[in-house]
Amino acid sequence: MHSAVVSHTLDTRLVGIAIFVYLLATVLYFVYLPFRKQSVGIGASLVALIGWGLVTASMVARVVISYRMGWGHAPFTNLYESMVFFAWAIVLIYLIIEWRYKNKTMGAFVMPFAFVALAYTTIGPGIRTQIEPLIPALQSNWLIAHVITCFLGYAAFAVSCGVSIMYLIKARSRDRGKDVAFLPDLGALDEINYKSVVVGFPLLTLGIITGAAWANYAWGSYWSWDPKETWSLITWLIYAAFLHARFARGWRGKKTAVLSIIGFAAVLFTYLGVNLLISGLHSYA
Repeated sequence: MHSAVVSHTLDTRLVGIAIFVYLLATVLYFVYLPFRKQSVGIGASLVALIGWGLVTASMVARVVISYRMGWGHAPFTNLYESMVFFAWAIVLIYLIIEWRYKNKTMGAFVMPFAFVALAYTTIGPGIRTQIEPLIPALQSNWLIAHVITCFLGYAAFAVSCGVSIMYLIKARSRDRGKDVAFLPDLGALDEINYKSVVVGFPLLTLGIITGAAWANYAWGSYWSWDPKETWSLITWLIYAAFLHARFARGWRGKKTAVLSIIGFAAVLFTYLGVNLLISGLHSYA
């Protein structure tokens, strides 16, 4: 048990180090934004990748520790673990999109989400870093499928929100006759926003479906209008409206950027607001 305690200290220390690494990556992306120095951009991406590796190592260590303790479960069964996984997923999705579109300016608007999510694990209310045995409702393989799909979807929406903020800043400056030259073209930002939602929406859909299957396993009902279930549906409807408006009504630009930001606000309330403000079947999370 002593070795497990030592390992547990190591796993939280890795997260502590990763917080500062994510902060450094955020600063480097902001420095890169106006100056566009290639060395700074490469450094920012490398530091973000190192931070992601540290978070990965912390989650692997946590799984190993849980098995040593005889409980053996995935590293996202409470608020602390899920927040760490959220920060991990944001950086993963962001780095893939950065590589795909060869544009590092987005990092200044996306990495802060990952940094804040990870920093929240040290200051947020209701955070418990202890590794504990799973309650009966969580003892299901549906847990892994549900959490992974939901949080990868949330991460894609975080990217779309960051890009949408960039879009609105660029559009507002153009309207005032002062173009922000260091931000990408509006068309490119709109396309990345759309593609991020296209990635996130089916993942969220799968998350809701697997969550319903998990609910049936744990509570004997696929849907009970629990506050988190209700807000998950509201979030899904917002992004469904985003895609419908784009396909059916040809919405582009400011309208979809605003809708994307509203959608991510709903994501945050679904994830944190419901847990902290409203009691329900998901309160243990």
